[in-house]
Amino acid sequence: MGDLRVLVTGATGYIGGRVTPRLLAAAYSVRVLVRSPDKLRDVPWAHDVEIFRGDLDDTDSLTAAFGDIDVVYYLVHSMGGGEAFTDAERRGAQHVVAAARSAGVSRIVYLGGLHPAGVELSAHLRSRTQVGRILIDSGIPTMALQAGVVIGSGSASFEMIRHLTNRLPVMTTPRWVNNRIQPIAVRDVLHYLVAAAEAPLPRSRTYDIGGPDVMGYGDMMRTYAQVAGLANRRILVLPVLTPRLAGLWIGLVTPIPSRLGRALIESLQNDAVMTEHGIDDVIAPPAGGLTPYREAVRLALGRIERGEVETTWANAAPVGAPSDPLPSDPVWAGEVVFTDERSKTCEADAQTLWQVVESIGGENGWYSFPLAWAVRGWLDRLVGGVGLSRGRRDARRLQTGDALDFWRVEKIERGALLRLRAEMRAPGGAWLEWRVRAAARGSRLDQRAIFFPRGIAGRAYWYALLPFHGVIFKGMVNNITGTAARRHQSAS
Repeated sequence: MGDLRVLVTGATGYIGGRVTPRLLAAAYSVRVLVRSPDKLRDVPWAHDVEIFRGDLDDTDSLTAAFGDIDVVYYLVHSMGGGEAFTDAERRGAQHVVAAARSAGVSRIVYLGGLHPAGVELSAHLRSRTQVGRILIDSGIPTMALQAGVVIGSGSASFEMIRHLTNRLPVMTTPRWVNNRIQPIAVRDVLHYLVAAAEAPLPRSRTYDIGGPDVMGYGDMMRTYAQVAGLANRRILVLPVLTPRLAGLWIGLVTPIPSRLGRALIESLQNDAVMTEHGIDDVIAPPAGGLTPYREAVRLALGRIERGEVETTWANAAPVGAPSDPLPSDPVWAGEVVFTDERSKTCEADAQTLWQVVESIGGENGWYSFPLAWAVRGWLDRLVGGVGLSRGRRDARRLQTGDALDFWRVEKIERGALLRLRAEMRAPGGAWLEWRVRAAARGSRLDQRAIFFPRGIAGRAYWYALLPFHGVIFKGMVNNITGTAARRHQSAS
C-alpha cells in the first residue's frame, strides 16, 4: 500500500464519505471531486485530501481532477427518475471514461447494484448496470462491485427498515417482502472497496459482494425488531400494493422521501443474492469474517444511539447550486425579498447561547409552536416533500451540508453563524439564519427568516403565513434565548 494516487468521485455521498478516510488510513494519496467543497469544511479528513470542485458533466473539471491519478473510484449515483436521469448517468460515465483514458488512469473501481441476470430491472438498477457496462467496456481495467441492501447507520436501506419496523407493529407490504435478499454490512462494503485499489484483476468484470445471510425482506424487519427489543412485527402481504403506492406510504411514515422510497422498493422486486463468488479469488474476506445481518443491525443501532453516524443518505444531496444564491447577494438586487428579522439579548454567555442554536431541530424541536411545525411537516410529506422526519445526524453538532428536518445546513461558522436553506415544498426559496455575538451583559441573538417568492403564488404564500410569524419567529427567538439563560443560571 502507499504510493498509489486515488481519486474519489462522490466523496460527499454516503459511501464516498466513508471510503475516503479509509483510503487515507491505507496510506494512499487521496483526491476528491465534489460539486460543493463547502460540504467538506467540517469533515475531519478534509485537510488530508486534495479537493477539486467539479461535476461529471463538466469535462474541464474532470480533466483537471484526473491528472496524475492511478485509481478512480466511481461512487456517484443519482436517485432521480425518467429518461433525463438515465441519460445523465450515461453521459457521466462516458465523460469519466474519456477523462480517465486521457489521463492514463490504470484502474476504475465502481459500486453498482446486485441483481439476477435475465430479468426486467428497475430503472435505477438498469441505469447502474448501464454505467458499470460502460466502464467495463472502456478498455480501462475496471472492478465493478455489485452490492444489494447495505446495512449501516444512516444508509437509506437501513433507515427504511428501521423506521418501518419501529413505527408499525402491523404492516401491509407488497409481494416482494418474501424475495430473497443478501444484505451486507457497510463495513464489509468498505473493506472490499479499499482492497479493490490493488487487488488482482485478470480482466474487467463485475464481482458480486454480499454478507453471510440470505433472508426475505420480511425476515430482515423481524430480525431488526428482535435486535431493537421490539415486539414481534406482523406482516400482511397485499399483492395489489404497487411500488408507487408503497413509495407514497414510505414517504409518510419514514424519513425516506416518496421518490427514493419507490426507487428502493422497485429494486427489491427481484431477488438480490450473489450468483457467483469470484470476489473470493481476488479479495479475502475481512479479518474475522463477513458481518452477520443481526450483528450489522446491532452495530448500526449502537452508532445511532451514541451519535456516531459518519455519513447519512440525507446528507448526500448538494448544498445548493451556484445559480441559487442567497437573497442578500447582489444578483438579487431589484427582486422581491421578504424578511422577518428579530433580535434579543440574554444573560447567558455567547458560548451557551450558541450551543442552544446549534442543537435546534430533530428531537430537540424548533423552540416555537410545535403544532405548527408538525402540521407543516405533514403537509410537506403529503405533497412529496421530505417533511420533518429526517431529524439530525448528530444531536449536538452540525456541519455544512447536514440535513436538518426539512432544512439543510448551508453555512456554519461555529460559535457565530448558522444558516439553513429550506428543502420543503414551497413556491419560493427560504432560509433561516442566526447570528450569535457577545454583548455588554451576556450575548445577543440576531434571527433572520428570508423568503424569495416565485411569482404570485410565492407572494400569496408569504402573506398567508404572515399572521403566524409573530407566534413562530417571535416565540423562537424568545425560547432560544430563554433556554440559554436557564442553562446559564443552572451552571452558575
